[in-house]
Amino acid sequence: MNKARRIEKLRQEIRKHDYLYYVRNEPIVSDYEYDLLMQELIALEKDHPEYVTPDSPTQRVGGEPTEEFPTVVHPALMLSLDNTYSHDDLRDFHRRVTELLPGEDIEYVTELKIDGVAVSLRYADGFFVQGATRGDGVRGDDITPNLRTIKSVPLRLLSDDPGLMNIEVRGEVYIPKPIFRRMNAERESRGEKRFANPRNAAAGSLKLQDPRLVAQRGLEIFIYALTSEGEALSHFESLGLLDTIGFRVNPNATLCSSIDEVLASCASWEMKRHDLDYETDGMVIKVNSPLQQRKLGSTAKSPRWMIAYKFPTQEATTLLRDVILQVGRTGAVTPVAILEPVQLLGTTISRATLHNFEEMKRKDIRIGDSVVLEKGGEVIPKVIRVIREKRPKGTTPFGEPRRCPICGGPLVRLPDEVAVRCENVMCPAQLKRRLFHFSSRGAMDIEGLGTALVDQLVEGRRVQDYGDLYSLTEEDLIRLERMGEKSARNVVAAIAKSKNNPLYRLIFALGIRHIGVTAARILAEHFRSIDELRMSSQETLDAIREIGPTMAASIVAFFANKQNLAVLEKLRRAGVAFETAGRDRGEEGLPLADKTFVLTGTLKKYTREEAGELIRSLGGKISSSVSTRTDYVVVGDHPGAKLKKAMQLFITTLTEEQFGELLGQ
Repeated sequence: MNKARRIEKLRQEIRKHDYLYYVRNEPIVSDYEYDLLMQELIALEKDHPEYVTPDSPTQRVGGEPTEEFPTVVHPALMLSLDNTYSHDDLRDFHRRVTELLPGEDIEYVTELKIDGVAVSLRYADGFFVQGATRGDGVRGDDITPNLRTIKSVPLRLLSDDPGLMNIEVRGEVYIPKPIFRRMNAERESRGEKRFANPRNAAAGSLKLQDPRLVAQRGLEIFIYALTSEGEALSHFESLGLLDTIGFRVNPNATLCSSIDEVLASCASWEMKRHDLDYETDGMVIKVNSPLQQRKLGSTAKSPRWMIAYKFPTQEATTLLRDVILQVGRTGAVTPVAILEPVQLLGTTISRATLHNFEEMKRKDIRIGDSVVLEKGGEVIPKVIRVIREKRPKGTTPFGEPRRCPICGGPLVRLPDEVAVRCENVMCPAQLKRRLFHFSSRGAMDIEGLGTALVDQLVEGRRVQDYGDLYSLTEEDLIRLERMGEKSARNVVAAIAKSKNNPLYRLIFALGIRHIGVTAARILAEHFRSIDELRMSSQETLDAIREIGPTMAASIVAFFANKQNLAVLEKLRRAGVAFETAGRDRGEEGLPLADKTFVLTGTLKKYTREEAGELIRSLGGKISSSVSTRTDYVVVGDHPGAKLKKAMQLFITTLTEEQFGELLGQ
């Protein structure tokens, strides 16, 4: 047998053993026998480097540390889930589903909600080519080298089916409990700080720049969704398909024919989950039929066909040492409890939210009290009650503040709100957070406007709102600490570049309460300019399916504020784009009016986001799935199953060159 054939035979055998050991948990050889196979492969590849391929088991860990992670635009949005905490809430979810699907039989799938980090994995020609974090749901970080270190991530799919060669899957990366305990014991023995909990340890591991360090962390993954193939399959069937082609799928999914079966499934895991070797904080309930999923659609933030049920919370008791006040971007002043550190659900808790001053008064929470904490699905634990029997003498109620702890300005409470707010638009705490939000990657994406620079600009009163950013010069910045000529020039250039951002970015950057990036995209689809959005009534906004009454009221209130309008005028004078390029999108004069496009594969000239903006600017629409309503499918390198479906439905396909010609480029 020649060397090339022996190398390939070794790879096939090692892949089989990796799958049986890491995915199926059914090893058929000893560790010693496995190590002999791997050592032989390493030696052969060392002697014959011309035969080394990216999918070889020897290439899971390698390469030098990277300085930063590139950005990935998700082919389909990675939306967050609505949470529910009771069986009554689950019945309400079922009621909403049945009202939107009258007369239809509905099946659900229940799955354990793994307490980890959501990621996407993309395969081209059967090979793992890219992995990314969820990020903001639209864009995430490219962490491909780190995900390659996870032994249960197949570098090559166990399938020769042409329809399964180009797919995207979603999964949850986590650290098993035994490995987490061992890691913390080792860190403690070295005098290092313990990890707070397995989820944070997993998230921190994926952010490491050196994949060789990531490989030492013992990360694992469960794959829970197939997004780019199998549209004819039910969700439960797609989980079985994922298992057969090499992915590690959680075996505890249950198919339910009624909401009562869903409730029984959730109840059965409330105690059994503690016997698992990984953390889980609830269940995910999904409508099984992909056709019904499409009918139900999504809100701006969450799918209507899926919900998370959080298990009942656990409690811990500790001492409330102090209360500090935090000022948020919208001016809300929030009391935060400073606690004697205590362990709760594997996390060391030293702070907890007190929500608002009405809540503190209702629960009679005082500094020096022994308090009971609760932590379930929430990231931040909360104080649920006081143990009055342990209250020391001399404690006094915590009074509601009258002045902002940062700027000293008066605090007000609107009649229909419990939040106490600082309405001083010059308040440094608010201003810094507004500037961070305005310049963030999902908003105006002003590179170089970091914490140190924002602090100096605000504290030196050089910037008093985000409109002032556009009057900054290189000379202004050079005077600041740690700002050389090149850095100043780059920041000014990034600010100038942001003037031409798409309309949705500006809408999101304005910081309107309750308006996230997805809602901003929807608003940009419905309104041609900031001025058109500003003039819209609450009734008009509320009529948009994904924009509810709370969002609508918030938008109207934002544009009714004279100070906000003054800042908008600064942006207008600075030349920030207030209109969608190629406006009058729905009118007949635009070349792509009312045409629906689907993108598949990797485009060379455009990112997915850029291609989508060009289509929208010329009147077209973007869809994430191919249907009879699709007019064009744009095909890049390594197209997915969308190309196959387009051909089955006789839909016009365009190469990237033809797409450019259609755009007039």
